[in-house]
Amino acid sequence: MICNMLSKDTIIYVAGHRGLVGSAIWRNLQERGYTRLVGRTHAELDLLDPVAVRAFFDQEQPEAVVLAAAHVGGIMANLRDRADFLWQNLQIQQNVIMESWRHGVGKLLFLGSTCIYPRLAPQPIPEDALLTSPLEYTNEPYAIAKIAGLKLCESLSLQYGCNYIAVMPTNLYGPGDNFHLERSHVLPAMIRKVHLAKCLGQGNLEAVRRDLDARPVDGVTGMAGRQAIEAALARYGIAPGRVTLWGTGSPLREFLWSEDMADASVHVLLNVDFADCCQGAVRNADGILEVRNCHINIGTGSELSIRDLAGRIARAEDFAGTIAWDASKPDGTPRKLTDVSKIHALGWHHRVEIDEGIKRLYDWYLHTL
Repeated sequence: MICNMLSKDTIIYVAGHRGLVGSAIWRNLQERGYTRLVGRTHAELDLLDPVAVRAFFDQEQPEAVVLAAAHVGGIMANLRDRADFLWQNLQIQQNVIMESWRHGVGKLLFLGSTCIYPRLAPQPIPEDALLTSPLEYTNEPYAIAKIAGLKLCESLSLQYGCNYIAVMPTNLYGPGDNFHLERSHVLPAMIRKVHLAKCLGQGNLEAVRRDLDARPVDGVTGMAGRQAIEAALARYGIAPGRVTLWGTGSPLREFLWSEDMADASVHVLLNVDFADCCQGAVRNADGILEVRNCHINIGTGSELSIRDLAGRIARAEDFAGTIAWDASKPDGTPRKLTDVSKIHALGWHHRVEIDEGIKRLYDWYLHTL
């Protein structure tokens, strides 16, 4: 079933509606007048449980699905929990996508990640760079799971005529972000580390205590003594007036404001069909028509170094201290810039630039303390 535009009374299930992107997609749909939205917290529905997922689809009968739920984390978590990142994401995708197919869901949007691309992919990375050379080792299990998800959507659409589209966002940040010092992504982690180092350097222990009460570090809250607080933060490279960050700072990264990603997702959900994404099919030597790379990159098309990012965050927070780099820690992929020509051709462009986004996120972070 092909449906270019979903009516306002379409029942839309947003899996992961409390997460960084899922919550922004939920708000975007509401702002556009979509009121029959369905969401479940992890406590209400465990997406790893196939029986529970099938029962949910039996009961709710969604007509469209946005799969924004995933098991995610930064380099440290990806290195340590490799099996968890692979099997949990495979299981979530298998359960939600296949129950969507079994229940006749007309439109599905699957959110992946640009980590699906090879470590040394051409820059900027076009969609057809997928599976052309080895992946980055540090996030290989997560990338393999996301590749499986996009290939499942692609294969169901090719075999059964489904309208299931996969979008691959670049590095995301925004309201509702995770600021855990170990499991968050690079930009929110930097914002918090710089904030804490600044407060320690100024002797503003009360601000540090508020931060730890909101987000304890290794079980240490604001109720702990100064020595225990400084010891806990030191394990993550945070000291009075000084922050030590992983790697050399040389990798280049692209960052997309989460609400821009939500807008792109809803744009694709409402205006783009699977057939619109599959250009350039070729017939191989055996006469078989090969249809590949029907996913869509979502990004800004611009990049900056991690070192430059740290400097911009320091300026946004008026941090006059020292930023050091631990070159014994991994950098990850050296460069990862998306080719966004496909999404531009489909009628969407980003709005929020990096300096504005950093300021917005830091302000949001402070308001949560």
